[in-house]
Amino acid sequence: MTDVLPVPDTAAGTRQAGAVTMALSGQLCLHAGAALATVLIPMIGGPATVGLRLGLSAVVLLAVCRPALRGRTRADWAVVIAFGATLAAMNMLFYEAISRVPLGAAVTIEFLGPLVLSVVAARGAARWLWAALALGGVALLGRDGIGGINLVGGAFALAAGALWAAYIVLSQRTGGRFARLDGLALAMVVATAISVPIGLVTAGPGVFSPAVLGMGAAVALLSSLIPYVFELTALRRLRAASFAILMSLAPALAAVAGFVLLGQRLDPLEGVAIALVVAASVGAVRARA
Repeated sequence: MTDVLPVPDTAAGTRQAGAVTMALSGQLCLHAGAALATVLIPMIGGPATVGLRLGLSAVVLLAVCRPALRGRTRADWAVVIAFGATLAAMNMLFYEAISRVPLGAAVTIEFLGPLVLSVVAARGAARWLWAALALGGVALLGRDGIGGINLVGGAFALAAGALWAAYIVLSQRTGGRFARLDGLALAMVVATAISVPIGLVTAGPGVFSPAVLGMGAAVALLSSLIPYVFELTALRRLRAASFAILMSLAPALAAVAGFVLLGQRLDPLEGVAIALVVAASVGAVRARA
């Protein structure tokens, strides 16, 4: 009798490789959109840039999802309104940060928000090691005070990180109450209703020029629509822990985008700082898993 050797599941491996590629591509698009936003912000301001991005994204999501409005409870609307308000505030704070701080450093500081969630959810004494690594990385970034990292920009990034943690929690709650991307589409409408009036007051009629609208559409496509589609597809093929580890590369990918697209160079110690935060995030995710 001839032994039958097991055949490797190449199809599953191909699907996983494709999911990894999609997750990383979504992150690169997200940071490319942020880099483009740094060009648009001096023209119309951060709030107007956020309003354009969220408004155009909301229009597309509403057209695709067509979320049902009837049959929703007060608790459903409370969650989606809180989600939308958090989305608007988080983006406005982050855009204020990247107008003052290099993209890689801003994302590294902002990443403390979800990293704190990972450390809290992790088990064992090792989680304090990951917290110490993260704090060490941020301390390296701000070692020279205003001469190194702009303190106001750093404070905006830190506040955006706190709202990023809230965004994760509210995103999970919204996903539990609404099917598909319906909750996200409705939250985008809420975020648009908050950010657009602020943007119009601060930017004025210049926001309606064809060049600005075109750049706003590009920011919306790169920062919202493509990452959402790619990440949703990747999540269907990857374990949650594997996906979270890929997302932990965000500070490093943001630094790459800032260098390639904006010419923002990092000195060796800033590179070490970003590496520490990435290592802390990967370690916390693995401990939680």
